[in-house]
Amino acid sequence: MTIAYTAVFAVFGLVFGSFYNVVGLRVPKKQSIAYPPSHCTTCDRRLTALDLVPVFSYLFLRGQCRTCGSKIHWVYPLMEAITALLFTAVFLKFGLTPELLVGLLFISLLVIITVSDIAYMLIPDKVLLPFAAVLLILRFVIPLDPWWDSLVGAAVGFSVLLLIAVLSKGGMGGGDIKLFLVIGLVLGTAGTLLTLFVASFIGTVVGIIILRIRKQGRKTPIPFGPSIALSAVLVYLWGEQWIDWYINSFL
Repeated sequence: MTIAYTAVFAVFGLVFGSFYNVVGLRVPKKQSIAYPPSHCTTCDRRLTALDLVPVFSYLFLRGQCRTCGSKIHWVYPLMEAITALLFTAVFLKFGLTPELLVGLLFISLLVIITVSDIAYMLIPDKVLLPFAAVLLILRFVIPLDPWWDSLVGAAVGFSVLLLIAVLSKGGMGGGDIKLFLVIGLVLGTAGTLLTLFVASFIGTVVGIIILRIRKQGRKTPIPFGPSIALSAVLVYLWGEQWIDWYINSFL
């Protein structure tokens, strides 16, 4: 039965991942997520069912539009596959428990903001605020232990990132600040601080690699949202083990 459920969540992840690509690309541009229907951005041809099978259509079409041959961006199949993987991982971590709902919503938010930040270097409030409201309600229904840790984590996440933004004179975007408020709601205080540490490390490594590839100056802007999202996922799934290992090893 577990194998069957795992397959179901993987398929859900593929389908929702495709939808999250649309949300992440259209919402920052203030476009409808329903109209116009999915189409090639080069030749404007409306996509058919054959073009819209997550991941597999990209592979079958060899990453090209069937009509004009223009390249399909690699972000589409990548985020579909990642969403499927993460939906599966959250199910295997929490099973059919109430926390599974929190996990799926959290993953959904992180996938959407990753797409939007990669595409536009923007984490839109129209995505963040609805997720924040729903996750806040869920954290009262499905609380952390102690229950107030989610509120403290949200306050700490927001305050620390705001302080960094002030001290760095704009080096931290407003979307990143509000994203850490949501992360605090889900992960609590310790998880939020650990996410910030891991995100800083990942962001630094990614920044060095990208700057070397681009061979551009240090002022080249690099989105921090994907690093935050990856860190938050890692901490959400394995943070407790990391914290326990640290406490047992060094304290």
